[in-house]
Amino acid sequence: MSATQEQPDKAASVNQDHEFTGNIYIFHAFDVGDDIDLESIKESDTLISRPLVLPKYFKNYHIPLTVELPHPHTSSKCTSAKIHNFGALSLTYKMPFQGTLEEIRNILEETDNKYQEQSVNDVGELFKNIKSNITHPKFFHTRSSYFIVQIDTQPGVIGAQQLKQQFGGIIASMLRFETKTLSELQKNDVLESSVGYFKGDFIVIDTEAAFVYDADYEETLGFFEFANIQQLELQYFDRVLDQQLSVLYEGKVKKVPLKAYLPFVGTHSKSPVDDLSKLRVDISVITERLESSIRLVGEPYFSELYTILEDKLDLKNWKDSIEKKLSIIHDIRSIMQHKIDGTREDMLTISIIILILIELLVALVH
Repeated sequence: MSATQEQPDKAASVNQDHEFTGNIYIFHAFDVGDDIDLESIKESDTLISRPLVLPKYFKNYHIPLTVELPHPHTSSKCTSAKIHNFGALSLTYKMPFQGTLEEIRNILEETDNKYQEQSVNDVGELFKNIKSNITHPKFFHTRSSYFIVQIDTQPGVIGAQQLKQQFGGIIASMLRFETKTLSELQKNDVLESSVGYFKGDFIVIDTEAAFVYDADYEETLGFFEFANIQQLELQYFDRVLDQQLSVLYEGKVKKVPLKAYLPFVGTHSKSPVDDLSKLRVDISVITERLESSIRLVGEPYFSELYTILEDKLDLKNWKDSIEKKLSIIHDIRSIMQHKIDGTREDMLTISIIILILIELLVALVH
């Protein structure tokens, strides 16, 4: 954070027609498969890679491959395209603007719709180029997006507190993609989740969009992009678990092969129990690593910002839902495994009894 933000908030009053400059950022993420082989993509030279410098608060789990969109393309506003090894593609769009906050509010929904469609086209071209490097490719399983309105600071003209008091109604409705002013209750609900480091900083985080008035805002963009990807993967895993549980409840799970019950031989055969175990391990590992990818020890401001972001994107409830479903799958796996183990023991006992009877018959014959 820059020390220039510590100056007092002595801005004069401005009218509603006051013009601002800044950028609209949109983060899009798509889940397109189980795993992506990044090394194979690098070696194939099908895409042009770009250097990636991770912020200091990110650990080296899941370092994505940053590439250029396949040429030719018309997405001049796409500033970043990333390929993640856990099966996700993410795009970042940046659109500069100049105008009043009301004018910006009026174009947000149209801008969002435009780039929802544009992102599908762009990620579709990217998917075609790397499809052979994806395990179980599908375009696409799940998608998520997050919107940021970043306003350039104007020290001495308008400060954070004045911006909140004078334009709070417009900002709140903007983040809800509404063109009319919200009720006082709804406005306060949106604005209460604001955070800032220095006196001139003002960041409001909501469920689908955020408003950023901060001279050093680049430091925070990584949090919004990562949280959007995290939400994507949690939604995808929750959907996968729902599908798996539906299969189990409806009795459509494939039957355990006969050889799985055989002693010694059965331990080397693949069964539905193995599929459930692999699914549980894969989801547990990826969700744990995603959760641990950000290290915020000694960064109370960033920690507070990310906590609000997690709350607004409902990440904790997604995680809890996944944990409950993983627990159910673990119980089902245990029941199935006990049944297989019991059958193996019975077959082993029967085999021993048959051998004893054969020995007795042979002895009687002699």
